Amino acid sequence: MAKITMKLRGMHCASCASSIESMTRSLAGVASSNVNFAIEQIAIDYNPQKTSPDAIQKAIANLGYEAFVPDLSTNGEDADKEARLTELQDLTRKVGLGGVISTILVIGSLPMMTGLNIPFIPAWLHNFWLQLVLALPVQIWCGNSFYIGAWKAFKNHTATMDTLIALGTMAAFCYSLTVTLNPSFFIAQGLQPEVYYEVSVVVITLILLGKLFENRAKGETSDAIRKLMGLQPKTARILRDGQEFDIPIADVLIGDVVLVRPGEKIPVDGEAIAGNSTVDESMITGESIPVEKKSGDRVIGATMNRTGSLQIRASHVGKDTVLAQIVQLVQQAQGSKAPIQRLADQVTGWFVPVVISIAIATFLIWFNVMGNLTLATISAVGVLIIACPCALGLAAPTSIMVGTGKGAENGILIKDAGSLELAHKIQTIVLDKTGTVTEGKPTVTDFFALTPSHSPTEERGERELLQLVAAIERNSEHPLAEAVVEYAKQQGLDLPNVIEFEAISGSGVQGKVGNTLVQVGTRRWMDELKIDTSALHQYQDAWEVGGKTVVLIAVDSVARGLIGIADQVKASSHAAVDALQRMKIEVVMLTGDNLPTAEAIAREVGIKRVFAQVRPDQKSAKIKELQSEGKIVAMVGDGINDAPALAQANVGIAIGTGTDVAIAASDITLISGDLQGIVTAIQLSRATIRNIQQNLFFAFIYNVAGIPIAAGILFPFFGWLLNPIIAGGAMAFSSVSVVTNALRLRGFRPNVTN
Repeated sequence: MAKITMKLRGMHCASCASSIESMTRSLAGVASSNVNFAIEQIAIDYNPQKTSPDAIQKAIANLGYEAFVPDLSTNGEDADKEARLTELQDLTRKVGLGGVISTILVIGSLPMMTGLNIPFIPAWLHNFWLQLVLALPVQIWCGNSFYIGAWKAFKNHTATMDTLIALGTMAAFCYSLTVTLNPSFFIAQGLQPEVYYEVSVVVITLILLGKLFENRAKGETSDAIRKLMGLQPKTARILRDGQEFDIPIADVLIGDVVLVRPGEKIPVDGEAIAGNSTVDESMITGESIPVEKKSGDRVIGATMNRTGSLQIRASHVGKDTVLAQIVQLVQQAQGSKAPIQRLADQVTGWFVPVVISIAIATFLIWFNVMGNLTLATISAVGVLIIACPCALGLAAPTSIMVGTGKGAENGILIKDAGSLELAHKIQTIVLDKTGTVTEGKPTVTDFFALTPSHSPTEERGERELLQLVAAIERNSEHPLAEAVVEYAKQQGLDLPNVIEFEAISGSGVQGKVGNTLVQVGTRRWMDELKIDTSALHQYQDAWEVGGKTVVLIAVDSVARGLIGIADQVKASSHAAVDALQRMKIEVVMLTGDNLPTAEAIAREVGIKRVFAQVRPDQKSAKIKELQSEGKIVAMVGDGINDAPALAQANVGIAIGTGTDVAIAASDITLISGDLQGIVTAIQLSRATIRNIQQNLFFAFIYNVAGIPIAAGILFPFFGWLLNPIIAGGAMAFSSVSVVTNALRLRGFRPNVTN
């Protein structure tokens, strides 16, 4: 299966999105299709053997819409901005013309609407032919998009919001045109001939005004993407053949040496090869404290170089940079659908046909009961105009857009809307110890070798034993192994070659130096090997109580010593755990370390439940165990061995400083590695879901209450009918209110004390 994301043009409402979604899902080879009306985007999973992007684009074009693959570069963003500006200018001109004509027509119709003789309004303003001439430009030019959209929908046997607007405004216009052309017909029926051109004109103008406000507001929901894109510098200064050149950022190649002076943005991802400086990475990680950088350190493109000059060898350019991947992830998340949106999507699918049916029923009932063609027509027009599927279609996507954007601003990458929604339900959070609760940079704190009196069969000094252990550990990728090798190097030891090296997952490592078998690992493993380590237990127990990880050493199957290794707890861990517990979330620590060490670390950060001595292949089973208790479980980890558990959890949260495999298996990534990001992610999820619920409530209540009122349900009790002009205004601003409410999320601020 392949996945493609395309931008859409020509959609006017959520029903348009529903039509495109239904049609593309029916195409051969398409496994899934999701249209996001708020950002005018479609995401499709398809089988390349059965269909292609070109075929999908043609099918969408046949439906009357345009689909194209977006340009994610700065140039593409500039082109999108120009297109949005052109659309807003066109809407502004139409609203301006419609506003002027609407004012004239409403003033001219005031005597008819109020039944009063208003002396300062000349009678010629209500001349039917004059009003027809004034109404035509609005009907033909300002409202053309509605009629074109309705015609496209009709040709494809669908109905959209354009259908409702076209039917409603055309009904008012055609009724008025008939009165203008043949007033005697109405007089013969005992009806006062009156025109309602102002209804059609004002409704079109108000809906266009609402669309103008809506488009402006929707543009603001994409601020996060534009801010991220704006972080990328346009040029880079490179060093080639001893000469410095300023070149466009798109021309930088992997391996180029880039020069960055103080106060300049780092243009690409890479490795510092010369110089010393501090770099402000807050725009990527959310961390406000600048990070020291020296030769050999990794740097991230778009971050700000502060104090010194750096020479950087480019390792990732273009779409492979961290910033480009963040932009892509945020766009994917903004284009995804949250489960909470399903009900709105289902309603939108049948909304327009039901509204048309209600309008027809309204007309027939009023015409038969009251015998009044004018009253029946106006009531039916009111039903068509007040109904609005757009508010339903915008309710969730706009909040998701703003929420995922705020996450990116705070160093939190959310893979999709479903993950953002589920995060607010988390009941238990499982934290991996090494690299998550702790810094993940362990160091050797203690080393002990048995004296000859304890091992009469063989004499080896501490340095020789350390040399053997470090030689074996040099072949391992485990963080504890790196600590041992670094400790040996600090002692000035040369490490011999190793043969027959083997890593036993969750237990230890072994290998031969010459003919000597060296085994380094856990007490459990030593017991399984039938190696007597009793002489080392007193040291091990004492070190583990102090929170140190202890590995035992055996040479030729005889216990020879042990090493104590400590990993510093992250400064943010205790505060994050405390905040999560105050949010009524259970916090559990999961580690392959022994129980005394794990409990010591847990006590330090305030965690009460610990799973210790858990092998990598057992971690996902522990997640299942917690899920079997009926809990929504989140797993937080950073290593390759955490990937199965991250995938098993309801919500997988990866530390961004960890491995690519862990990040790929996760639903949420904390770029900075700070555990406070977990608190922020859950608070953001809760705020976003509250916002979506508010939007859905407003959208449903608006339609549930508005349509019956427009149909005249209050007339028998209060003699009150809804003027179609008021209905048009209500429809226009229903979508605006939903988008405006979603924009409140831009004010979200994490609260680590709550």
